[in-house]
Amino acid sequence: MKVILLQDVKGKGKKGQMIEVSDGYARNFMLPRKIAIEATADAVNTMRMNDKATQERIAREKAEAMDTAKKLRELTVVVKAKGGGAGRLFGSITNQEIADALKASNGIALDKRKIVISDPIKNVGTYTVTCKLGYEITAPLTVKIEEA
Repeated sequence: MKVILLQDVKGKGKKGQMIEVSDGYARNFMLPRKIAIEATADAVNTMRMNDKATQERIAREKAEAMDTAKKLRELTVVVKAKGGGAGRLFGSITNQEIADALKASNGIALDKRKIVISDPIKNVGTYTVTCKLGYEITAPLTVKIEEA
């Protein structure tokens, strides 16, 4: 019997795949537990429409990430922090502070978890941080730290 999986099944397949299983396994285990549905013509058509919609969504998100990466490469974000003189800061600059400054100055909303700081920023100066935008797209962002 051909079934379409509604969730991942170990050893059988991933969600959304159409697989061939024995009649008893499908009727007695998969269908009652709503792990899979029978692969009727209507269900197969719905599965294909969902796949197409998913592919379009992924392509759109990838294009947005590329556009954002292009913008981030050209930007320099200025973050002001309290300092103790001689170029040292009280504490260090966090991902959240960089994300907030980016939103305030340029209107680009970026989640703090997407900003990767290799070494803690504890001094005044210019640094480069990496922004992971998804779909293996990364962009460098120049951050200028000024003492307030």
